[in-house]
Amino acid sequence: MATVSIQGVGKGFGAVDVLHDIDIHIADGRFVALVGPSGCGKSTLLRLIAGLEEVSRGRILIGEREVTDLPPSARDIAMVFQNYALYPHMTVAENMGFSLRIGRRPVAEAKAKIARAADILGLGSLLDRLPRQLSGGQRQRVAMGRAIVRAPKLFLFDEPLSNLDAKLRVQMRSEIKDLHQRLATTTVYVTHDQIEAMTMADQIVVMRDGRIEQIGAPLDLYDQPVNQFVAGFIGSPAMNFLTGAMSDAGFRLTDGTLLPFVEGPRTAAVCGLRPEHLVLSPQGVEIEAVTVEPTGAETQVVARLGGQPLVVLFRERLDIRPGQKLRVTAGAGKAHLFDQAGVRTPTD
Repeated sequence: MATVSIQGVGKGFGAVDVLHDIDIHIADGRFVALVGPSGCGKSTLLRLIAGLEEVSRGRILIGEREVTDLPPSARDIAMVFQNYALYPHMTVAENMGFSLRIGRRPVAEAKAKIARAADILGLGSLLDRLPRQLSGGQRQRVAMGRAIVRAPKLFLFDEPLSNLDAKLRVQMRSEIKDLHQRLATTTVYVTHDQIEAMTMADQIVVMRDGRIEQIGAPLDLYDQPVNQFVAGFIGSPAMNFLTGAMSDAGFRLTDGTLLPFVEGPRTAAVCGLRPEHLVLSPQGVEIEAVTVEPTGAETQVVARLGGQPLVVLFRERLDIRPGQKLRVTAGAGKAHLFDQAGVRTPTD
């Protein structure tokens, strides 16, 4: 296990910079997720940590050792890719033990490490199969097993679940989190799926356009986003953003509709309300349901409020029809306010 220190790292391809002065410190044994939209630089940053791309400027340390200019084989890392990267002509056991064979490890030692990894991942009965005989989830377990047998200081995951169906992704999220809790190996995990990041990571790094927007624990980012981008990226369904201005009576939308339950500074130009924080109330503001999406345990309503779209997520089963008028409100402190530049403003 080891710490990871990324100090002033930048990366350019020709005249185009894709990463700008990245500074991240990852504590020993932590699970850190790099998240952001496509093209934000998260996979490039992971490849720099792995040594698969050259750093244009800055330093990378794993533990106390600088690895900026070292090849991947000298960094004591293991990487799990999106496409599994298994050798199709090798069995599960041979794939898992390939790095040990290349490293000329004793046969008995290799067998013991493969058996331990197979036991952790539930692959014991599949060791003699070829990759084509496995499901997507089983192939991903084999890729993880290949990483485990190396006992690296650092695990790197590059969107490992994106090729799996929705149900299997949920299962594999749980398995990867359980694996980290068992091994306690420092882990950097790249994903575009903020639900994966929220449910798995100790710490999340939100990126946009090659820069870090915010670093923090999942619930800290959910409760205290520093700007409108982070607020809209973290949380599902996404936060509602209503434009207007603060008044003495509350936040007034551009059409004049008043949200009396919102308080804050006069610099506020956007009011953010999470769909799950809105509740039915006779004293609330009136909205009109446009579409209704019942899921059984929950009811999601896409509505209109003062001419602006609003998504509401009720944590209960409700009989709501399109065109129906409802009144909703949010509890004290649930609104997030942002200025014209999208920076979060204090609400107290």
